[in-house]
Amino acid sequence: MKTETLESFYVIGIKVRTTNENEQAAKDIVALWNTFMSEQILDKIPNKISSEIFSIYTNYESDYTKPYDTILGCKVSSIDEVPNGMVAHTIKASTYKKSIAKGDLSKNVVYNKWLEIWNSKVDRLYTSDFEIYGEAASNPENAEVPIFIAIKE
Repeated sequence: MKTETLESFYVIGIKVRTTNENEQAAKDIVALWNTFMSEQILDKIPNKISSEIFSIYTNYESDYTKPYDTILGCKVSSIDEVPNGMVAHTIKASTYKKSIAKGDLSKNVVYNKWLEIWNSKVDRLYTSDFEIYGEAASNPENAEVPIFIAIKE
């Protein structure tokens, strides 16, 4: 894992509260992605900077074993205009450990990378962690998805 310092930025998208207990997150996050795609949320987000989709994990009750929010959205230039049914979220400037999940998205490459992260000794902040689905993830059979984990400095 590589360490990077990122500046603060805004995301607007849709959200679900979930937990990793009893594999609930697998169901909730798949449903969130289905809503995001079927309702064409990407096209409804105002002030988009790009069409990269951010999958954000935030508002942790404690750590990854307790409830947290998942937000699917896009980076935006302003959060002054948030459509009904959507949320705005600020990713605060911080130091992150960056991992890259590579391979076939249908074969759980992203989830498997999270298993590695959960079993690692990374000293996490549990503020906001995120994945980015951009150009490198456009071929789902040979995707690259960067994962950023907020860490203590």
